[in-house]
Amino acid sequence: MKERIEKLLAEIEQLKAQKEQEIEELRVRLLGKKGSVTQLFDEFRTVLPEQKREFGQVLNKLKVAATQKIEELRNSLQDNPVQGTSSYDLTKPGDLVEVGGRHPISVTRDEILAIFNKFGYVVAEGPEIEDDWHVFGALNFPPEHPARDMQDTFFITSGENPVLLRTHTSSVQVRAMEKMDLPIRIVCPGRVFRNEAISARAHCIFHQVEGLYIDKDVSFADLKQAVLLFAREMFGDDARIRLRPSYFPFTEPSAEVDVSCNICGGKGCNICKGTGWLEIMGCGMVDPNVLEASGIDSKVYTGFAFGMGIERIAMLKWQVKDLRHYFENDIRFLKQFDTVI
Repeated sequence: MKERIEKLLAEIEQLKAQKEQEIEELRVRLLGKKGSVTQLFDEFRTVLPEQKREFGQVLNKLKVAATQKIEELRNSLQDNPVQGTSSYDLTKPGDLVEVGGRHPISVTRDEILAIFNKFGYVVAEGPEIEDDWHVFGALNFPPEHPARDMQDTFFITSGENPVLLRTHTSSVQVRAMEKMDLPIRIVCPGRVFRNEAISARAHCIFHQVEGLYIDKDVSFADLKQAVLLFAREMFGDDARIRLRPSYFPFTEPSAEVDVSCNICGGKGCNICKGTGWLEIMGCGMVDPNVLEASGIDSKVYTGFAFGMGIERIAMLKWQVKDLRHYFENDIRFLKQFDTVI
């Protein structure tokens, strides 16, 4: 047995391997269930008691030598991977991994927020599932207002202060007025829900960005200037705006904002339906009742608010004629924006 052990030790010192498979075969031949070293340990039971100590030490030395040699060969392959994987063709072309792109709605949202960030606005967010007070009551919606009708709003519960899916991100403005210190200058992006039939120009889910600025001596002129600066940043330095009188329960006076068509330069085309103007948002001075409902003294502070649909801005920016494209996740549609994202 002693001679066999010494012979195995000599063989182990001379072992070489170029591949992982060869190393595994060596390990099995030496240390496997029927390996040479394992067989010697099985025969060790027959050794005379007075010789067990001597042979036990030699056998342990043999097993350690075999284990270390196998580990050494594996490490050498890792240090020299080209040699160890010589059968692998390093000139073979790699697999093409197609890189995804951002959704045009996300791109438009971030661009809008970046513009207002330059003007000093900070982002505020709130829950999509809201109560009636923050969506309607605090915003000066009378109980009989049509927006409270089931045809417009997804109600979750009924009662004195029902829970519903928010129909606009103005609810975030209410929460900001309740909690934030004055002055307030925020933009509120988010997803909103309305019970409408889905068509090329309407959807039951869409995205808004609303803005709010409250401070002392804020005027309608400040609102017009903010909207004009935004339009020029978004649609180009030559963009012009016009404000048309409108009505919103939470602002007084209120206006709809149109921007000069960036396709025809205001001359009239099929995009602007020959008018030379494109509607982009609604705005107005915050109604004193709204300020008072949130605990703000309307005799000291004034403010303005505005709101726009992100899908609408994206449609105008890239002349997308069907709103449904944004929600279908059609790769053919989304790939068209890879060059602009």
